[in-house]
Amino acid sequence: MQAGMTPSGGMPPGPPQMAPMSKVELSVSAKNLRDKDTLSKSDPLCILLIKETGHDRFFEVGRTEMIKDSLNPQWIRKFELDYRFEERQVLEFSIYDWDNKSTKPDDQDFLGSVECTLGEIMGCQGSQLSKTITGGGILLVQGDELSASKEVVTMNITGNDLDKKDLFGKSDPFLIFYRCNDFSNYLPVHKTEVIKKTLNPAWKPIIVPAKNLCAGDHSRSIKIECYDWDSYGGHDLIGECYTNLQRLMEGPGTSNVYQLINPKKKAKKSSYKDSGKLSLSSITCHIEPSFLDYIRGGTQIHFAVAVDFTASNGEPSSPDSLHRLRPGVDNQYSLAIKAVGEIIQDYDTDKMFPALGFGGRLPPDWKVSHEFYLNGSPDNPYCQGVEGILQAYYRSLQTVGLYGPTNFAPVIKHVSRFARSHQDGNNYFVLLIITDGIICDLPETRKSLVEASGLPMSVIIVGVGAEDFSAMEQLDGDEQRLSFGGKYAERDIVQFV
Repeated sequence: MQAGMTPSGGMPPGPPQMAPMSKVELSVSAKNLRDKDTLSKSDPLCILLIKETGHDRFFEVGRTEMIKDSLNPQWIRKFELDYRFEERQVLEFSIYDWDNKSTKPDDQDFLGSVECTLGEIMGCQGSQLSKTITGGGILLVQGDELSASKEVVTMNITGNDLDKKDLFGKSDPFLIFYRCNDFSNYLPVHKTEVIKKTLNPAWKPIIVPAKNLCAGDHSRSIKIECYDWDSYGGHDLIGECYTNLQRLMEGPGTSNVYQLINPKKKAKKSSYKDSGKLSLSSITCHIEPSFLDYIRGGTQIHFAVAVDFTASNGEPSSPDSLHRLRPGVDNQYSLAIKAVGEIIQDYDTDKMFPALGFGGRLPPDWKVSHEFYLNGSPDNPYCQGVEGILQAYYRSLQTVGLYGPTNFAPVIKHVSRFARSHQDGNNYFVLLIITDGIICDLPETRKSLVEASGLPMSVIIVGVGAEDFSAMEQLDGDEQRLSFGGKYAERDIVQFV
């Protein structure tokens, strides 16, 4: 929607959806680079490339400046990236001896490279990674989260003497906030609720990240439009005003009482004054801790995986089996383990992961179990890294009989027992459940998730195959908070993928 246009549709539009992320800045230096120049030292320059989830090639992020005659460069120019901890963001730092005016790396002498993930950098102690360069020397990368991206603004705004827009009643006002972008266009970033039949509304607290409201720039222009809601979508503009976060942070007072101006009315009547006023009644700005804050604060991430061994997957020897074993070829379960595990393992310091199975029959008595260890060792159920999980999974397929039913509650309770005994803020548990379909113990699973919702843990459910996953969607509380027996989950701890 362009600035000044009336929103369409039966209800006020919501703000644009933005994926949760942090802005991070990478500072790069190197030690003991290889010398490629005969009569002097190398003139190093570093190029950063990134390969993100869903892409099969690298894209250039940027380049440092070239530093003359140095084998131990400390580059001034930084790299700024969007950090998505739920994705695997592969980075490649390529270093060149930049001796001519060509802008093409192929025309320069290659000194070496380092490949890592952004999560690997941010998960290191102090978010500083030290890694050997392929051509010789050491690369040092320091990651810093940009603080502006963590500010959250909470404010209360009231309206006074708004124009009456409804023929047989008052107005139904709501607000839309816009941020001015770098091209002087205004983009919608937040809307309030509609308050029916009033000319003096008091909206609920407006909570919006500063990165959305003003891109972290407190002096950036913010436009506020006040509309009269219409059920048929023809929302009428009451008026608009302009401000910025710097002015808002001055708090309640005359500087934060705004006249609402309707441009059309102002153009028609020389005597026009305003269409009412907006007043700021309170405002706070706080830093909301991010995933990186917890990691830097010493929080340990503990990853566990639970694999569905029910008969509906098909025998591993069958060509149609989701558990099919073929040398050098991933099945859907191993692909899911790799996709999630390779992201999580960057934040698990010892990379020792318990791997569970459910719905299978175990030798020698062939009793069904919904909580067994893939490596067959209750005394030491841990697997070394993602590769260790995969090896234990492959071995289990050769000894465990596929059966059923599909019960989640036992493995959720298994992890929640550990989370319950580690509530000091220093530990967080992530359970990955991989399944092929319909859950059989839905009430008990709902109960276990509600009980675990106050614990330091999350559950990721990955569906494989083409079965009915509607019950999984119910467990993911994005649309409606999960409940059981009249008790609601304290927070949404489930993500269905």
